[in-house]
Amino acid sequence: MAKPLRHILSNPTCKQAVIYARVSSKEQEKEGYSIPAQLKLLKEYARAQGFTVAQEYVDVETAKQTGRTAFGEMVTYLKAHPAVRVMLVEKTDRLYRNLKDWVTVDELDAEVHFPKEGVVLSRESRSSEKFMHGIKVLMAKNYIDNLSEEARKGMQEKAEQGIWPTKTPLGYRNITGPDGKKIIAADPAAAPIVAKLFEWYATGQYSLKEVARMARAAGLVYRRTGAKVPVSTIHTILRTRLYTGWYEWNGKMIHGRHEPLVSVDLWDRVQGVMDGRFTKKHRRMTHDFAFSGLIACGQCGCSVVGEIKKQRYVYYHCTGYADKCRGNPASCRRKYVREEALEAQFTELLGRLRFDDEVLAWVREALQASHADQRREHQEAIERLRSEHKRLGDRVSAMYIDKLDGRIGGDFYDKFAGEWREEQSRLQAEIDRHEVAEQSYMDEGVQILELARNAQRLFEQQEPRQKRRLLNFVLSNCSWEDGEVVATFRQPFDLLAETTAAAASREAGSTDISAKRAGWLGDLDSNQD
Repeated sequence: MAKPLRHILSNPTCKQAVIYARVSSKEQEKEGYSIPAQLKLLKEYARAQGFTVAQEYVDVETAKQTGRTAFGEMVTYLKAHPAVRVMLVEKTDRLYRNLKDWVTVDELDAEVHFPKEGVVLSRESRSSEKFMHGIKVLMAKNYIDNLSEEARKGMQEKAEQGIWPTKTPLGYRNITGPDGKKIIAADPAAAPIVAKLFEWYATGQYSLKEVARMARAAGLVYRRTGAKVPVSTIHTILRTRLYTGWYEWNGKMIHGRHEPLVSVDLWDRVQGVMDGRFTKKHRRMTHDFAFSGLIACGQCGCSVVGEIKKQRYVYYHCTGYADKCRGNPASCRRKYVREEALEAQFTELLGRLRFDDEVLAWVREALQASHADQRREHQEAIERLRSEHKRLGDRVSAMYIDKLDGRIGGDFYDKFAGEWREEQSRLQAEIDRHEVAEQSYMDEGVQILELARNAQRLFEQQEPRQKRRLLNFVLSNCSWEDGEVVATFRQPFDLLAETTAAAASREAGSTDISAKRAGWLGDLDSNQD
């Protein structure tokens, strides 16, 4: 998968390196085990490999505060110091939070060392090594997805209790309720104007622009900035059911606890007026072209769009807008290509990602081996959380005996027992998150592989809209010139295409099955403990 550590120092001269460490919660920082452990490991590694540590960077993140100041400072430092081209990071998921981070680091052209994984990546690394690393980056992102999932669960619970869980629209403001929870209430300044908006528009006598002008004249502005409210916001207001006291959340209709600003009947009448006008404006049906908006003209950079000829044939051509065109607009517009020709070329491109079941089994095995350490960390976290959960439960039980024996009062018991049980609930949620993360850890990596190898077949079977979505997910920078499609695979599909081509070439030159395996997995076996 990656070069063995003993092979990486081809240059005997001393290299300068930066160290980067990260923890993902304030709890880890307080426990004091993660950052010191990372720094100790990385400094020992630097000494063993003969690196001079030029700078150290440390980030501590929470689910609410996801910015990484030190990561940005490190990137800036490396850009300003071209002589420092080595990064030392404990393991993959400490460095990347998303694909943007991956691209940022890749553009630095640095040699990245992950001592805990026994992996070094550089420009000289094979495409198969980079591909395996790309899969690991996406799998590391699983942690962030889990945090987002927990946030979504919290919002769902709040929504089901009748409390609007997200940003308030114009006409409402956030306040703290009697129970200490954040709720929404009518904004005395904006609510009456919002109610008037619905009344005005329901008459059918005014356009959106007219009611927007009327609302601004009445004093409707954004509460924080004082800026005028545009027509697009007026349209959103008139479509928002929340003003009736009801709202839809994840497909479920919920009766909110907040004060309605308009009646359900008035809201329905407004929707009828809007739908009627929208239908009149958009009576003419348009064809759903599979590749419109996806391809740019290779000559002038304008969009390539579809057009039906003779009521049955779909052709694509450059729009050739004069204000954008760098070439000859008329010349671009005269060049047509049949949709079938474009589809055939996209099908061929997606075919470059295909590999067989045997390769999928090998890569799955390699992913499982390379992430044993991550699974172990999940198990350790679960054991630690369960221990704390049990300790709090024992406290509550002991205090209950004290209450029965009269050593403490009922109010004292209720206060502390409530706090500890609330903490137990939080710990249980953390336990559940780690268990889900452990169970689904491999799923994302394998799903990417499955999508890639089946992309060609899926593309051939799908409707135009789904074809567009698949191509947008896998490809970028699509252009067309003289009937030829040129496109770039997105990461990590670009690495997969390179690895597939390299492995096929290597296999063609050898009848030994080990040659095929080596083309995909490189020197993986030499890096496993």
